[in-house]
Amino acid sequence: MPDLTLTLELLAVLIVIGGLAGVLAGLLGVGGGIVLVPAFFFTFQTLGYDGPQIMQVCLGTSLSTIIVTSIRSVLSHSRKGAVDWDILKSWAPGIVVGAIVGVLAAASLRSVSLQMIFGVLALVIGAYMGLGRSDWRLAESMPKGGRQYLFSPVIGFLSVLMGIGGGSFGVPFMTLHNVPIHRAVATAAGFGVLIAIPSAIGFLLMSIDTASRPPYTLGAVNGPAFFIVIAMTLLTAPIGVRLAHSLDPKPLKRIFGLFLALVALNMLRKVLLG
Repeated sequence: MPDLTLTLELLAVLIVIGGLAGVLAGLLGVGGGIVLVPAFFFTFQTLGYDGPQIMQVCLGTSLSTIIVTSIRSVLSHSRKGAVDWDILKSWAPGIVVGAIVGVLAAASLRSVSLQMIFGVLALVIGAYMGLGRSDWRLAESMPKGGRQYLFSPVIGFLSVLMGIGGGSFGVPFMTLHNVPIHRAVATAAGFGVLIAIPSAIGFLLMSIDTASRPPYTLGAVNGPAFFIVIAMTLLTAPIGVRLAHSLDPKPLKRIFGLFLALVALNMLRKVLLG
């Protein structure tokens, strides 16, 4: 049996993590995974779980929670007519293929390699959140044909390697291709469903060594983290939404971009300096 004190400490920290992730998701429109993965990593590591596959547990647990939150989100947006189903349907096959390849890649990498990947990509996302402008454009419409089948697997692949849903890559990509921001956010929630379901199944079937397995972990998905984060996110996301309507989100996104960059740099520091 796992140590009772350790289990209680884990539960207490997870309640705080889930609550903060929900508020940030509602306030800034960012997916919970971008917060959950580093939070899980530092929590599990502090509690003594620092094996060569600990990042796989962080990614798998985060993606499992995204199944629930992204389905809830896309249904809510769909009721308001905000989801671009043409984009979602045409990009679905490539995103799913990319997600599956991402799971296979994650299974073959050591935790330090995944930490490095997360750190570098989180720096890019943080820089975009902090410095990006709403009027930036790469093209006047979404890629089609061959380019569509090139970019869609990349979004799925990179999202799995970071343990995140469709928002962090999907929203900037769509807005840079002239999709209105609200439509991009709604459609990216659908990307999250396509990414999270196949990848969560893959992580559940993954074999994880004992040193990297916190209490009550099935495959690479930690049960307490999954259930507590889902519960807390559903409770606190509406608080973030209410705050978003009373505060200017632009400076908050820039502050969060800076915070994310600092988190990414700290993870890279651990990789490089040990």
